[in-house]
Amino acid sequence: MRKLSEIDTNLLVVFDLLYQRRNTQRVAEQLGLTQPAISHALKRLRKLLGDQLFERTSRGLMPTPYATRIHEPIAQALAGLQEALNLSQDFDPATSRRSFQVAMSDIGEIYFLPRLMSRLAALAPHVSLCTVRSELGDLPHDMEEGHIDLAVGLIPQLGAGFYQQRLFVQRYVCLMREDHPLAQRAFSMEDFTAARHIVVEAKGTGHGRVEELLAKAGIARPVRLQLPHFVAVPYIVSGTDLIVTVTDKLAEATAHRFGLHAMPHPMALPEVPINLFWHRRFHQDAGNRWLRRLIHEMFAEG
Repeated sequence: MRKLSEIDTNLLVVFDLLYQRRNTQRVAEQLGLTQPAISHALKRLRKLLGDQLFERTSRGLMPTPYATRIHEPIAQALAGLQEALNLSQDFDPATSRRSFQVAMSDIGEIYFLPRLMSRLAALAPHVSLCTVRSELGDLPHDMEEGHIDLAVGLIPQLGAGFYQQRLFVQRYVCLMREDHPLAQRAFSMEDFTAARHIVVEAKGTGHGRVEELLAKAGIARPVRLQLPHFVAVPYIVSGTDLIVTVTDKLAEATAHRFGLHAMPHPMALPEVPINLFWHRRFHQDAGNRWLRRLIHEMFAEG
């Protein structure tokens, strides 16, 4: 049986970073050490644990099955130690002037921000938010580096190294003005294909999947307008006979204000899980914890 007293905790830090980075030079730069020092630490770990831990491949260092098994509990233990060492670093929302960076789509801004900013004004009057659109390939790195505190949405690429918490599940509806002729009766697939449509591309979000599914099902309809985002949709739909496929949360946030009506979509489109994401580096950060707890309390369903 191996005893913790036999292992230098710094070796576990090196192991955790090697598992994340898969590159000794990058780990050395992050820790302010030389690459030979990291290689020596890895050699010591291999001897202590009786396993190669990482093997060189064409994609860099890849963990062995044993390294994969032990990484999560080691990472959690290191996070616990980090929390214990920083218990004095409290976050007081009433006095903090921190600015949080949150990645979300334009639908997210429409649905979350009116209520969230109102709550912040009451609880944290000096705290500010900045919403960002991070390219999907850059988002994991930006969150790991602390450039983005939280992300909200359907973001499957935020896997290893990230925590996530379910907020709700979105469903797709057809949105139209409330006095639209199609809003007065049951909405069929024939009505859908005959109506004039807005199509929203929304690149970098999961919405493109909707158009793929409609095309795969062979469903064609007259498209009169294509938009890159959702912000203008309520304004346009309220003054025309155009209809658009959107999430129920967008419909919920805009229907009353713009005089719109949402009809159940005639095609069985998949539901969209919306999660709150944060990098494990900031799992114990007091401000990060406060904001994500607030968002969860305000918007989580079920």
